[in-house]
Amino acid sequence: MKSYTYHTATETAHALIKHLIGMMGREPDKIFYFAFSGGSTPSLMFDIWANEYKKVTPWKRMRIYWVDERCVPAEDSESNYGTMRRLLLDQVGMPEEFVFPILGKCPPEAEAKRYSTLVCSTVPLWRGFPAFDAVLLGAGDDGHTSSIFPGQEHLLSSFHPYEMSVNPYNGQKRIAMTGSLLFTARKLIFFITGKNKAEVVRDILDSGDTGPAAYVAHHAENVELFLDAQAGGNKIL
Repeated sequence: MKSYTYHTATETAHALIKHLIGMMGREPDKIFYFAFSGGSTPSLMFDIWANEYKKVTPWKRMRIYWVDERCVPAEDSESNYGTMRRLLLDQVGMPEEFVFPILGKCPPEAEAKRYSTLVCSTVPLWRGFPAFDAVLLGAGDDGHTSSIFPGQEHLLSSFHPYEMSVNPYNGQKRIAMTGSLLFTARKLIFFITGKNKAEVVRDILDSGDTGPAAYVAHHAENVELFLDAQAGGNKIL
């Protein structure tokens, strides 16, 4: 596990964008398959990416998927796909055929099956499972990641690429990438900012498998953390 800590969330976002562009630059003939999470921290990254890195990003070599999605229409402000579309994809003119959203307006169990089939048929396989080049994850202050909340650890060992999960705090249904894909990704990248995430980061770096995010970080093969100083306990690494 590698950890990179920067002074501010904005600096962290810049560093992560450059990191992803650098990955693509090192393999100039390759198509890259990325899965993105939602939330306020990725939204900051999407806005910066559209405004400052549009011209240096090889958009046509990217295939965009999602880690998880709330079961709401794309027009809803809580939609992970809708947010990324508004802040980034529409701004850079990303071709629609390179974008593979989870359809949050559809019945969740059926959509989890549809999306699992879609991902299995379009993303290169490794050991029989789709292997994304990079999966970008966040972490909640309760330790959840990929909409897998504490108490839903069975999703970490599921053989179905995506399954329905439920937010235990408000009952909202979601669709979540399971362990079958999290643990086959070429690279897992946690992008975590804010003082309220410091305890979760400590669990990931120094503790046991105390929640889904820590478990994923400890058991995946190639994990990187991009943190701001508040999340990283004010330790600049």
